[in-house]
Formats: sequence, C-alpha cells, structure tokens
Amino acid sequence: MPPVTLALVAANVAVFLLQSAAPGILTPFALWPIGAAEISGGRASFQLWQVVTYAFLHGGLVHLGFNMFALYMFGGPVEQVFGGRRYLIYYFVCVVSAAIAQLAVSAMTGAVYPAIGASGGVFGILLAYAIYFPRNRIMLLFPPIPMPARVFVIAYAVLELFFGVTGTEEGVAHFAHLGGLVGGFLMLQYWRGIDLLRRRR
Repeated sequence: MPPVTLALVAANVAVFLLQSAAPGILTPFALWPIGAAEISGGRASFQLWQVVTYAFLHGGLVHLGFNMFALYMFGGPVEQVFGGRRYLIYYFVCVVSAAIAQLAVSAMTGAVYPAIGASGGVFGILLAYAIYFPRNRIMLLFPPIPMPARVFVIAYAVLELFFGVTGTEEGVAHFAHLGGLVGGFLMLQYWRGIDLLRRRR
C-alpha cells in the first residue's frame, strides 16, 4: 500500500478505536446541519472543522471495514498515478465537497442528524480509478458480476441518485456520496486545465 493510502487507513482505524473508547467524540466531530443547535436545543451544532473530521468517524465495524477496503483497493493505484501530495489534496477535496452536498441537502429537507464516514472521499477515489483504469474489472459482491470500472461507477452513481431522491435506505447520506464524486470530477478537470496550460507554455 502506498504511504498516503496507508496513513489514511491507519488514521481511520485509530480514530475508530478512539471513538469506541470515547463515544462522546461523535457530537463535536460528526457533521451536523447548519442550525442544528436551534433545532436540537443546543445539544449539537455545526462547526467548521466538521467538514473534515466527520470523514474519520464511522458507524460501526462494518461501515469502517467497507470504506477501508475500498480505500485499500482503489486508493493505492490512484495514489501511484497522482503522487502522494496530489492524491492527498484530491481526497480531502472530495471529503469537503461531500460535506457541502450533505449540508445543502440537510438545509433543504430540514433533516437533523449527523453525517459520519469516509464514503465521500472513497467515492471520489472510485471516480478517479474509473477514469484512469476504465477497463479494469471490478467484481461485485451482490450479485457477483464482474464489470469494467467505468460501468461500475456510473451504475453506482445512478443508484445513489435513485436512493437519495426516493429516500431509500434512510439515514445513509446518498447525496454526500454524490458530492464526493462531483468534487473529484471538478478537481480532475481543474488539474487537466492547469496541465494543458503548462504544456502550451
């Protein structure tokens, strides 16, 4: 595993262990909607640091396991393409864009619940993997069907949009996942533009 991916996995596992020992860290570091303090009677409130810290908290071992497995599987190849510094920037752009999407949806729906998990960053990594390794086969667990990476990501994004719009799997931040995808896409387009300008010079 390349060093930045390894560090991200290690940090998530370490925070999960801390969270297990001190569950109270969820309240100040999970991502709360703007205005949650008024609605919840001051028990929870949005703070700026939460747009990053929420991504290191998880709702159980299975949640952590799936995210870290995906980060291990897809993050390594993407880090080798980007290099450590650009990869780290990309990951956190996806994390923050996922948080912004979640805050926007919460503001529109009035829902007051905390968002946690690295899924926004992982979805951005999945997008980058599909762009740079579009023909690599990904085997689904349910059902066990192999498909090219780009087909997998498109299908996954469509499902997330469907689940988000219909309210399926309530409590899952589907629009945050899509926010990670959009943030990753915009970051890649920005870098492509910068690289193109450098080549022209």
